[in-house]
Amino acid sequence: MIKAIAIDDEPLALKVIEHFCAKHEGIVLEKAFTKTEEAYKHIKKFPVDLLFLDIQMPGKNGVAFYKSLPPGLMVIFTTAYSEYAVEGFNVNATDYLLKPFSFERFMTAIEKAKKEIAISLEVKQQEHLCVRANYKLHRIPFEEIKLIEGLDDYIKIHIAGKAPLTARMSMKAVLDKLPVSGFVRVHRSYIVPINKIRSVHNKSVTIDDFVIPVGDAFKEDLFRFFNS
Repeated sequence: MIKAIAIDDEPLALKVIEHFCAKHEGIVLEKAFTKTEEAYKHIKKFPVDLLFLDIQMPGKNGVAFYKSLPPGLMVIFTTAYSEYAVEGFNVNATDYLLKPFSFERFMTAIEKAKKEIAISLEVKQQEHLCVRANYKLHRIPFEEIKLIEGLDDYIKIHIAGKAPLTARMSMKAVLDKLPVSGFVRVHRSYIVPINKIRSVHNKSVTIDDFVIPVGDAFKEDLFRFFNS
């Protein structure tokens, strides 16, 4: 069962979402909010799986609000303005519902959310990363990964107590294979395990003997882990 909340400054829009959720057996809408600050307090106290979030909100817009939340929370943006679609997908939204939307379109969005949850659960159940390198398939326990370095079309996986392993794979592809709650990309060329970070500075993180730069585009993702 997907636990969700809805955030929209228009009460009528919230009523539509409440009605559609009541008709779908796979989702429960726990609460609806017209103000983002109230929703934020609720999420911090009562974590949910999914947000229905209007983009054009008073004060902080929906995209900015979503970026301020802990990672791993799915979002389906709802808005009457199609020009916001690209902005929504730039933050990896699960889906984008253009108002007024039908129940059938709503169900399609929920099915996407269910697939994301299934994939996430599958990754969480795994305890290792599988990569092909040197004509072999290697199984590297997540806990042994010190950091992952991007080298053009290749990645170099630094492993505790072993020589680094180089594989032909993009940074995005390897990030998709890692548990969301365990690893974070801090630079276009570096992915690091959260629990191995010894210290965090404005422009760098330290892991063992490595001092790794933090890119401006990735600061927000990194600090979300430490502010949640």
